[in-house]
Amino acid sequence: MANTPVTAIIVGGGHRSFTYGDYSLEHPDELKIVGIADPNRERCLLAAERYGFSTEFCFENAAELAKHEKFADTIINGTMDHQHYETAAPLLELGYDMLLEKPFAVSADEMHKLLKIIREHGNKVMICHVLRYSAFYRAIKQRILNGDIGDIINIQMSEHVSYHHLSTSYIRGKWANSDICKTSMLLAKSCHDIDIMMWLMSETLPDTVSSHGSIYQFKEENAPENAGTVCMVDCPLVDTCRYSSKKIYLEHPDRWTCYVWSALEAIENPTLEQKAKLLKSDSPYGRCIYKSDNNVVDHQSVLVNFANGATGTHNMIGGAAKSLRKIHIIGTKGEISGNYEENKFVISRIAVEEEDGFIDETVDLDVSHSQGHGGGDEALTKDFIDFIKTGNQSISCTSIYNSVAGHLTVFLADKSMENGGAPQKCDFSQY
Repeated sequence: MANTPVTAIIVGGGHRSFTYGDYSLEHPDELKIVGIADPNRERCLLAAERYGFSTEFCFENAAELAKHEKFADTIINGTMDHQHYETAAPLLELGYDMLLEKPFAVSADEMHKLLKIIREHGNKVMICHVLRYSAFYRAIKQRILNGDIGDIINIQMSEHVSYHHLSTSYIRGKWANSDICKTSMLLAKSCHDIDIMMWLMSETLPDTVSSHGSIYQFKEENAPENAGTVCMVDCPLVDTCRYSSKKIYLEHPDRWTCYVWSALEAIENPTLEQKAKLLKSDSPYGRCIYKSDNNVVDHQSVLVNFANGATGTHNMIGGAAKSLRKIHIIGTKGEISGNYEENKFVISRIAVEEEDGFIDETVDLDVSHSQGHGGGDEALTKDFIDFIKTGNQSISCTSIYNSVAGHLTVFLADKSMENGGAPQKCDFSQY
């Protein structure tokens, strides 16, 4: 395999799978897509044309693919969160290695069963915690490994989810209702952030977790007076409400195309009139945001106590003016504080000889976020290929075993929130 490309089959032909698969178009000597499994026939045909494989290697779903003898090295599994276990298990049992989207399981029980299969079959499985590969977090991790701030005492993290992102993905979209998508807001949105916390604290494991959160804004009693149920059909506030589907989607038609206009993907260059018609139909993106069927929280705070006595907090706040991820890490020799969106952080070192008592170093990474996740998408795919070929793991590589602490922390945080914030004990004995 050293001089030949890793071969992969896409399972779940969505945006994320194609993002990783497209690496093969620029680097055909490293990765080759040889098949797809997806119930959408048009997406299968698109993939066959895009990556140059025969339509005989288009399958309706993972179960149908699992009936076929193994014909590739790996699977790129980009199915929906609640489908990860059911689609991964039969293919892992056939001996495929896998790049598996986060979260790799939606419950502790699924996590335990999937790990059991992987241990039995010796698969190499890497989880798509793509933020580990961004220049921002990778540089911070390296500075910690270098000992620049000493031992970590506390990590403070926050994620502000913009009002249009929250509306699109978590109130009107795929992750709006945990009864359907089987994931909580914290698991769907912030498992990246919790994973980063666990990664930075990799010398120790979480001991207890507690959490509070609620649906604060987006519920029917907060709907403006006279609000309708479908923005562009029966709402007199369609031109003034900040969450109007007309203002968020029709007036910004290129912002969330892979979600909002997915029902129109068979139409080449759909017009604004066609998009307006969709928003007036039964599209979930046309609904009043206050009268949708969402049941996931719009803000949540998590407190983690680590086994070595260090602590960490993460605050997820939805409905913010702009997307923002901030981090502040305090160690025994100094601290690191930064902003992911700006790709910049400051290292403040204790310096008793200085008049102010510290020395600041600003690290400006000068990386454009026009690249997926600050360049993380491509870096993750390249690292996956190396992981499959050599078994080597970079400082960012997230084998499934490296992802357990973050997933368990999220599961326990949600359990704590459901029980009024009661601390939950972490037990890693079965993992």
